[in-house]
Amino acid sequence: MRISTLAAGAAAAALLAFPAAAKDVTVQMLNKGKAGMMVFEPALVKIAPGDTVTFVPTDKSHNVESVAGMIPAGAKPFKSAMSQPLKVTFTQAGVYGYKCMPHYAMGMVGVVVVGNGGANAAAAQAANHPGKAKQVFTGLLSQTGVRMASR
Repeated sequence: MRISTLAAGAAAAALLAFPAAAKDVTVQMLNKGKAGMMVFEPALVKIAPGDTVTFVPTDKSHNVESVAGMIPAGAKPFKSAMSQPLKVTFTQAGVYGYKCMPHYAMGMVGVVVVGNGGANAAAAQAANHPGKAKQVFTGLLSQTGVRMASR
């Protein structure tokens, strides 16, 4: 009995000594993808705090940047240079909207949900967008599983 208790304690200590590795999700910036023209794939990413998303321009003339009003209070906005990859580590729970600036009105947008979505879900839902971006964001936010405020 004492040996199994010691073994269980040693196993638990070993697990605590080696924390789970953070996840790195790749999002491609595409001229054409499964969802149509000018898209991010995947457009909706759900991760834990501390995980990373790497945005990769597989076609020219794309960037990625956070959308004002669609990141948690205190979170740092992000923006890549044109046709350059960007690695973002998300440490704060919340909903993060992002866009390709040249193709924003065409609906080239996406959402990262960190943790449970945080307190900014209603603000993210209320943000205003041009053209097709509004429709795409509405669809993505409805798929997040995050409780949104009623309108």
